[in-house]
Amino acid sequence: MVIADDHPLFRGAMREAISGLLEKVDITEAGTFDDVVELLSGDVDLVLLDLAMPGVRGFSGLMYMRAQYPSVPVIVVSANDDPAAIRRCMEFGASGFIPKTLGVDTMRAAISRVLSGGVWTPPDVDLSAGADSEAAELMGRMATLTPQQVRVLMMLSEGLLNKQIAYQLGVSEATVKAHVSAILQKLGVESRTQAVIAAAKIEAGQWPQQGANAEG
Repeated sequence: MVIADDHPLFRGAMREAISGLLEKVDITEAGTFDDVVELLSGDVDLVLLDLAMPGVRGFSGLMYMRAQYPSVPVIVVSANDDPAAIRRCMEFGASGFIPKTLGVDTMRAAISRVLSGGVWTPPDVDLSAGADSEAAELMGRMATLTPQQVRVLMMLSEGLLNKQIAYQLGVSEATVKAHVSAILQKLGVESRTQAVIAAAKIEAGQWPQQGANAEG
């Protein structure tokens, strides 16, 4: 089991909660998203993922994990308990959503539910409220990205250049250019900037209400 959060104190609290729930469990901690990716190459039964940690922005980390490791259940653990954010996490394939404000007993119950193959979200959240048509279309387009394309989009969002992305991923610049072209085509946009804006809309969970909001 992997606890992915950049706050050591919270990782410790989660470790204590899980240790009280399961007697024999191998718990590994990760403070950055790159650490999470490295750990997932092994045998992992569950990931507790914070949406805000170094190397990842918003929902893109969840998108990457669900695309690259579809058999590993992911519970999002976040300080953001906005119903729209919770719904979006579930739409992107999370097996559960635990607000950081929950008590230990409730956290344990949520983790137990997911480990037994179920799904857990706060009982007061209405998951049936759908996204608007623009949001739904963009989320559908995002879902067609390959794991590597999600990583490239995450790096574009951080402002990295093609050669920097190529270095970090261990691929050629030509390969990165091909990924960028595919991303633009799949998202239906014409530039890297527009792709980053689209990603920011997904990550923030905030959609334009008055015309186009290009600040992202």
